[in-house]
Amino acid sequence: MESDVQDTPAAEHYLNRLLPLPYRIATLIVLGFWLYPRTLTLLTSPPTSIDLPSLLRLPASQTTARSATRLAATLTAPLLLSLALHALRPSPWLPTTYLLFIPLALLAPTAALSRRGRGRFLSTLRRVSVGGLAGEAEGRFADVLVADVWTSYAKPGADLWVVGCGVFKGGFGGGAGEGRVDRACGGLWVVPVLVGVPFLIRFRQCIIEALRARDHGKTGFQHMANALKYATAFPVLIVSALKRESHPDRMWASETGLSRLWVLAVFTNSLYSFYWDVTKDWDLTLFCSAAERNAPDQPWGLRRQRVFQPDVLYYAAIVVDLLLRCTWSLKLSVHLYHLNDLEGGIFIIELLEILRRWMWVFLRVETEWVRQRGAVTLDSVPLIDTNGPHAKIDDD
Repeated sequence: MESDVQDTPAAEHYLNRLLPLPYRIATLIVLGFWLYPRTLTLLTSPPTSIDLPSLLRLPASQTTARSATRLAATLTAPLLLSLALHALRPSPWLPTTYLLFIPLALLAPTAALSRRGRGRFLSTLRRVSVGGLAGEAEGRFADVLVADVWTSYAKPGADLWVVGCGVFKGGFGGGAGEGRVDRACGGLWVVPVLVGVPFLIRFRQCIIEALRARDHGKTGFQHMANALKYATAFPVLIVSALKRESHPDRMWASETGLSRLWVLAVFTNSLYSFYWDVTKDWDLTLFCSAAERNAPDQPWGLRRQRVFQPDVLYYAAIVVDLLLRCTWSLKLSVHLYHLNDLEGGIFIIELLEILRRWMWVFLRVETEWVRQRGAVTLDSVPLIDTNGPHAKIDDD
C-alpha cells in the first residue's frame, strides 16, 4: 500500500486525498440534482415559458423547482459536512458512506422531499433501466430524456463498481483515497460492460420505437438510424478494452491495427452523435440541403421557429457539442485510465459531459415543444435529401 502512495504522481495524490473517487462520483450525482431545478426554472419562466407538465406528461406539482431544489439541498448539506470531516481527518469510510446516503434520501418516506416526484423519478428509472419505454400518453419523452442523461453518467456509474470492488478487497486507496485508483479492479471487461449498459438501454428503446412505428404502418427508419448511433459506442468500448490487454502476443490484432480501429471507432461515434444532435435532436438545418440551410426566413443553419435568444446561443451550442462529443468518446476509452496522472482529467471530462448534456436538454426540450405545437415535425430535417429540399425519408 505504501508503494502505491509513493508511486502516485503528486497531482493525483493530492486529488485523491482532497476528493477521493467516491466523492467525485457523489459530486457529479449531486450536480445533476441541482441542474434539474435550474432547468425547470429557465424553461418554464418568461420569455421561454414552455409547458413542461404537458410535454413530460407530469402533474404540475412535479415540475416545480422548489421541491427539486429542496431535494438537491438535502443531498448537498451532508456532502459538504462529509468533505469537511474528511479534510480534517481522512477516514477510510466517510467517502463511501456518503454514497450510501444518496439512495436512502431518494427512498425516504417523507413528504418534505417531494415524495410523489421522487416516486415518479424512481419508477421512470426502473422502467428505463431495462430499456423499457412508456407510451406517448404515459410520458415517452420523459423516458427518453432520463435514458439519454444516463448515457452521460455512464462512466461515473461504472466507477461505482470500482469503488465497491476496492472496498470489497479491503484497501481502496489506503482507505482514505491517497493511493492509486485501481481501474483494473474487477477484471478486463466489467467496467467496459457497465459503461456500455446505458447505451444498450437507449439502443433497445430505439428498437421499441421502430417496432411501434411499423405497427402504425410507418417505416421506423429514423428510429433504427438512432439505434445505430448508440451502437457506435460499443466498438469504442470493445477496442479500448482489447488495448488494455497486458499480453499483446495473445491478441488477435497488432497494437498498430487496434490503434487504427480505435481511432476509427472514436471518430465514427463522435461525428455521428454530433450530426444527430444537431440535425435530428435539435432540428437545425446545418447539415441539410443548401435551400433549407440558406432559407431567407431563418438564420443560416438554424430553423425558423426558435425559442431562445439571441441566435448566437445556437451556434455556440453547436461548437461546444462538437468539441465535447469528441472528448466524451475519448473518455469511453478505458485503456487510457492506466495513466494515473489522467485521474483529474477524467473527472473534468465527466463534469464537462454532464454540463454538455444539460445544454443538450434545453435545445432538445425546445425542439420537442416546437414539434408538438405543430411548427416542426420529425420529418422537417431529413437524414438524406433525395428529392429536393423538402424530401422526407421517414414518416415517424
